[in-house]
Amino acid sequence: MTQNITINAGGPAAPQVKIMEFDGGAADYLGTQILASLVTFCTLGICYPYALVLLERWRAKHTILMGRRLYFKGTGIGLFGLWIKWFFLIIITLGIYSFWVFPRITRWKVENTVYAA
Repeated sequence: MTQNITINAGGPAAPQVKIMEFDGGAADYLGTQILASLVTFCTLGICYPYALVLLERWRAKHTILMGRRLYFKGTGIGLFGLWIKWFFLIIITLGIYSFWVFPRITRWKVENTVYAA
C-alpha cells in the first residue's frame, strides 16, 4: 500500500507536489526482516550492524522524498567497531548504556541516508 503526502504549492490552481512516498511491500519486508533476525540471532547480536544495514537499505530503497529516492550508504563494517564497544558497555552496565546507544545508532542511520543520484 502506497501512502502519498501532498501539499498545495500555493492557491487553488497550483499543482499538488508529493512530499513523501513509500512503495515498500509486506513480502519484501518480511524476507528482509527474517534475514536480519537470523544474522542477529545466530551471532548472538555481534553482527547486528549488518542486520541493521539490511533493514536500513530496504527502508531507504522504498522511500521517495520530494520526487527523489533515498539511498543508505552505511556499511556493516562502518558500524561494527562502535557496536562491539557499545555491546560490551551494555553488558557491563546491565543494559543501562542502551539508553545512550539508541540515539547514537539513530544519528548514524540519519547521517548515512542520502538522496540517490
